Amino acid sequence: MRLLRLFKIARIASRYGLDQMILEHEPSGRLMHVAAALQFWRVFGGQLKEPRAVRLRQALEALGPIFVKFGQILSTRRDLLPQDIADELAKLQDQVPPFPSVQALAELERVYGKHVDEVFASFEREPVASASVAQVHFAVLRAEDGGHEVAVKILRPGISQIIANDIGLLRVAAGLLEKIWPDGRRLKPLEVVAEFEKHLEDELDLMREAANCSLLHRNFKDSNLLLVPEVYWDWCDHTVMVMQRMHGTPIGQTDALREQGVDLKALSRNGVEIFFTQVFRDGFFHADMHPGNIFVTPAGQYVAVDFGIVGTLTDVDKNYLAHNFLAFFNRDYKRVAETHVESGWAPADTRIDEFEASIRAVCEPFFDRPLKEISFGRVLLRLFQTSRRFNVEIQPQLVLLQKTLLNIEGLGRQLDPDLDLWQTAKPFLERWMSQQLGWRGLIDNLKREAPQWATLLPALPRLAHKALARNDSSLRVQLALIQVEQARQKYLLAFIALLLGGLVSGLILLLI
Repeated sequence: MRLLRLFKIARIASRYGLDQMILEHEPSGRLMHVAAALQFWRVFGGQLKEPRAVRLRQALEALGPIFVKFGQILSTRRDLLPQDIADELAKLQDQVPPFPSVQALAELERVYGKHVDEVFASFEREPVASASVAQVHFAVLRAEDGGHEVAVKILRPGISQIIANDIGLLRVAAGLLEKIWPDGRRLKPLEVVAEFEKHLEDELDLMREAANCSLLHRNFKDSNLLLVPEVYWDWCDHTVMVMQRMHGTPIGQTDALREQGVDLKALSRNGVEIFFTQVFRDGFFHADMHPGNIFVTPAGQYVAVDFGIVGTLTDVDKNYLAHNFLAFFNRDYKRVAETHVESGWAPADTRIDEFEASIRAVCEPFFDRPLKEISFGRVLLRLFQTSRRFNVEIQPQLVLLQKTLLNIEGLGRQLDPDLDLWQTAKPFLERWMSQQLGWRGLIDNLKREAPQWATLLPALPRLAHKALARNDSSLRVQLALIQVEQARQKYLLAFIALLLGGLVSGLILLLI
């Protein structure tokens, strides 16, 4: 089976001349030239007239939905790909014919242990949406279960084995590229395949997607900007997800939205606020915000669906990003360069002045322009080129954030080409920074850290006794005692400083 699949991949790669892309970077490779000469018929067939990026996209589409999804993920790695290829791969659409309803009904019966008509009051046999991993049917729960309208997402039968086979072949191909292609080590194809495999593993577990949906629903429960469906856990399984059916108009249908009286300019601004709220307030964001996954209600609220791909950020990531965004918005490129070095993303011996000048050359031309004149794809590409020059490590946890930012750019340009993303985002970031670094942040940190101090301080004598018992060497004992005393003083001083800071903040508020 795998050999047949490998033969098909080789045949399609030959048809679209994918080996020529390697030859472009390996002009002295005799073996590769011989292989090309043996396929002289391609030239006469005129199959290599299209640009290389177009041929790569067409080849992935011919290989099937898993390779299409791989191309979609690959398109987000603009730090690794030439711009023409990244732009072309971004056009890939995950549109797959549905699998037979008989198979969907059989899977539901396997999960629930009874016929679908005993679970739902009604179940639409024809799917409303179909993708490479799953498809969706509309249904209604029985009256005794609430009678809610629901959307039932069902995993494709046998998809796990198909993905395992294709991932294995991708891994072999990536390993060969790293060995025979001079750019292989820099582009890290094995690392990209591993990243793709992780995303697919997450998407193949619908319980994980249901948990993502539930958390996002809780984060925006009282929001007037974003609606997220509720999950009905009693009917969820690793291969089936049942959630609230959402009503709305696809965000790409702008004419229909205008007819409904939706303010597109306000909608575009709200989209920016939703993005930054997810990133900086929650550190948890919907990372697949393309037009097919976003709907709009007549009241102008966003509706999110499909939660298979989400991103998470730590407090360190959020603080780093906030400082960098604000520095960018204020055109403080020196601070941007310093933050990269302070965070360890750039080498400690980086020349700040040179790094600052390079960042300024990338970003300065894009300010004070409406969104229709700005391409974040080009900004990111040039920033990545600058990063490579200064040996900056691209952080894997920010790859999905970059992808989401590009999606936001596309949505914003579609809704309001004159949107000024910089001015829309800056007040939100300044407010968030004030909350984190001001007196509110001080009190929140005190509340969060005080329980740990209360546990640690009484335990210091016991920790010192354990250090004494474990070590007979007088020198080690003395060092342990010094470290314990330093820790005690550090935590005691930090506690006193934060306590005094909180009291001073409280007094200032009373005086104001």
